[in-house]
Amino acid sequence: MKTSPISVEEFAESVLAVPPLARRADLSLDAAQNRKLIRHIEAGGIRTLLYGGNANLYHASVHEYGELLSMLADASADGTRVIPSIGPDFGKMRDQARVLRGSGFRTAMVLPMQGFATPEGVADGIARVVDLLGMPVTVYLKDDKSIGVDALARLVEDGHVLVIKYAVVRSNPADDAYLDALIARVTRQRIVSGMGERPTLVHVARLGLASYTTGSGCLAPAPCRRLFEALKAGDLATAQPLYDRFLPLETLRDSISLIRVLHDAVSLSGLADMGPHLPLLSASPAERHAEIRAAAEDLLAFNREAAHAL
Repeated sequence: MKTSPISVEEFAESVLAVPPLARRADLSLDAAQNRKLIRHIEAGGIRTLLYGGNANLYHASVHEYGELLSMLADASADGTRVIPSIGPDFGKMRDQARVLRGSGFRTAMVLPMQGFATPEGVADGIARVVDLLGMPVTVYLKDDKSIGVDALARLVEDGHVLVIKYAVVRSNPADDAYLDALIARVTRQRIVSGMGERPTLVHVARLGLASYTTGSGCLAPAPCRRLFEALKAGDLATAQPLYDRFLPLETLRDSISLIRVLHDAVSLSGLADMGPHLPLLSASPAERHAEIRAAAEDLLAFNREAAHAL
């Protein structure tokens, strides 16, 4: 695992893969299967791993958090940056911060809290947790109400927030006053598009956000990296056909469940056995498994094509 100091500029150098997390039948962490998936992602040229929503860390136990950190550090290559998540509630964040401090990780993502929070309380909680962590955090935004632009900008200015994972869904991602205001206050370099491939033609190619997060890219990291490079260059002629190949699985994820479909896609494709879902989540509907398998297998084939072409 890469343990050198992290900079904002680093986020513009790679897509951020957001993998699912493999567990055994008894729900314990499966180091071998997680390593298998990580090696596949690294072989495709992606060297930033973000463990958060797709890993269902919302429901992970604090008691296993130290084991999780050790496993991720051991499983990743020396040049791979790994970003774990904390939260979503304040008590869990504080307990995890004590485990993370001094561990070699250089930032952690704060999972979004749904309900029982106020914008002022969120800002205060982030500042307090950063003091415990001894490192800046990455903020995961899923709505435009949890924290205001000014409060978030102050957290950035004070060194509490390193980057923002922006995942506020819009019917038209080009029409987003909240994102426009964030860009004006905290700059594009500190914002990562956080919703997979679908909004990237706007978020990365047109608006110039630093990078984007990918779940489907865990299956097809080599073409995902090529898509990232084309988007950063504004080369839409190259980007469009690459982008189109990711949409079938992304559409299934949007229509069923982002987390559940990706977890099941990795297993159904034969890439790695992710095992059971950690409650309170459950598997994708059985009648949709054939569709999920087909889309996942197509991405694996796409990855082989891209890797062969390099």
